[in-house]
Amino acid sequence: MKSVMRIHRQGKIKDVNPAVLATMPAARDVDSTVALIQALIPLGLQAVAEALDAEVTTLAGERYRRTGGQSGLVRWGRQQGSVYLADQKLPITYTRVRDLPRRQEVPLQTYERLRAPRAADAGLFGKVLRGLSCRDYAACAEAVPDAFGLSASSVSRRFIRASARHLQTLCERRLESETFVALIVDGKTFADDTIVIALGITTTGEKKILGFVQTATENESVCAAFLRGLVERGLRPADGLLCVIDGAKGLRKAIQTVFGHHAVVQRCQWHKRENVVRYLPHAQQATWRRRLQHAYERPTYAEAKAALLRLRQELRPVNLSAVHSLEEGLEETLTLHRLGVFATLGVSFKTTNCLESLNAQLGQMTDKVDHWRTSDQKHRWVASALLAIEPRLRRIKGFRSLPLLQRAVYADVQGHRRDDSQIA
Repeated sequence: MKSVMRIHRQGKIKDVNPAVLATMPAARDVDSTVALIQALIPLGLQAVAEALDAEVTTLAGERYRRTGGQSGLVRWGRQQGSVYLADQKLPITYTRVRDLPRRQEVPLQTYERLRAPRAADAGLFGKVLRGLSCRDYAACAEAVPDAFGLSASSVSRRFIRASARHLQTLCERRLESETFVALIVDGKTFADDTIVIALGITTTGEKKILGFVQTATENESVCAAFLRGLVERGLRPADGLLCVIDGAKGLRKAIQTVFGHHAVVQRCQWHKRENVVRYLPHAQQATWRRRLQHAYERPTYAEAKAALLRLRQELRPVNLSAVHSLEEGLEETLTLHRLGVFATLGVSFKTTNCLESLNAQLGQMTDKVDHWRTSDQKHRWVASALLAIEPRLRRIKGFRSLPLLQRAVYADVQGHRRDDSQIA
């Protein structure tokens, strides 16, 4: 059985697990003592009093004695104050020390350090982000008697402070240190707005959240300004970039405007398939959905395009509107086939599922907010949630084939450049 830590009235620690003791700094270090006290919530109040009394004794000597302590320092009554234990602010009474020759108060180092909430904003921020409301925080906090400072307004202020730092981190972090081979862009409905999020895929398959923009619709001007901002922060599309989108026309034009021929666009096959079948009677949708999916799963560009063209002919007498929907952007739904990487990277890039999964996790953290008061509130919540999700994102499937994609995109970009030079 592991040893249990016990703190005696004299402040000595006995029966400590050696593994725990090995991780502790020197006991005389004030910061180490403070960190230890704040980790022991049930014994925290008693430990605080003992630590403060020990420092007062070191400075002014034992109580009712004229010897001991430092010359000129004396006890000078008692004072009401407060300290933080984890997320909670607790009232205490402590002894003051005064320097008589200098006629000034001597601050207690232990008390000064305990007055600051050590990582409390981060702990509170995580709890609120994961579903604990500001109003319910006091009832759900650790049960330490006489805790105060946990009102809805104080919790809200601390959450605002922490989330504002996350927003600044996401909006300002540089991107030139990474090489991105793919960019997935999609929008998520957020109250009355749309939040357009950009997810970058590095050459090693890591997923990095590049940023987001709040807009009413995915229109060209807003999306173009958003993409330019990513370039200004260090995104390098010059050697070619695969852009995976859902087919929004404004977003497609923005990619063309900002990246030009440096970007190769893959339209989401899932969105294309659903756009086609929604024109059909409900009884026929399952059949056509299955047939379109089977056509897109053909391994080569020639086979997949031939299968889709056959379906177009069969669909023409059934519903011309569905035919027009299938024809619109058909080539860009086959970009991975044309580049020769569908077999290895199709599962990751043929749809916007990488970003849809992220949006689902974002919804789990933000959908519980009933009323959005300001745009700043939305931005802080979205940025905080995205940064909390990012470390849990896994590498894409087939990441070992990303160098093949990088070479294929580069060759395609160079081909467009040669064509443009010949036309010129």
